[in-house]
Amino acid sequence: MVSTACLLVVIFIWTGIAAKFVVPPCDQHMFHSGVHQCLSDFNTSMETSGYRDNCPWPTEKGIYNKLKRCVDDSALVFWCKGHGFLKDAVFLEVHKTYFRLCGQVQDPPLTTLILLIAPVIIATLLLPVLCANLTTSNAQGALSL
Repeated sequence: MVSTACLLVVIFIWTGIAAKFVVPPCDQHMFHSGVHQCLSDFNTSMETSGYRDNCPWPTEKGIYNKLKRCVDDSALVFWCKGHGFLKDAVFLEVHKTYFRLCGQVQDPPLTTLILLIAPVIIATLLLPVLCANLTTSNAQGALSL
């Protein structure tokens, strides 16, 4: 079985049939039209996400993955799989539009900051008083003996 397959490969190479299986060039126009359809579905889904006010990432991960599969399928169908720059351009534009707020760190509300910092400040201020109280009460007890 293996020898038959090897023999066929040698025959294909020797006769030049293997050279006829050339990959067609990337059809960028069709790729962009396929991506346009993917993006129109993605855009309608993202309109309700509130991406203008805050980062929509965790809740919109499924829609983003669907867009990624659609763009990958378009690249595969139109022979643009090796042209990564085409897909990169699509996703750079998507990230500029919908996920620009995701990298910004926002401070927590003031009440949260107070609740986090206040116990540390109170403990720092009360610890010397507590230590002084303990040492003086032990010293007075030792003197009375």
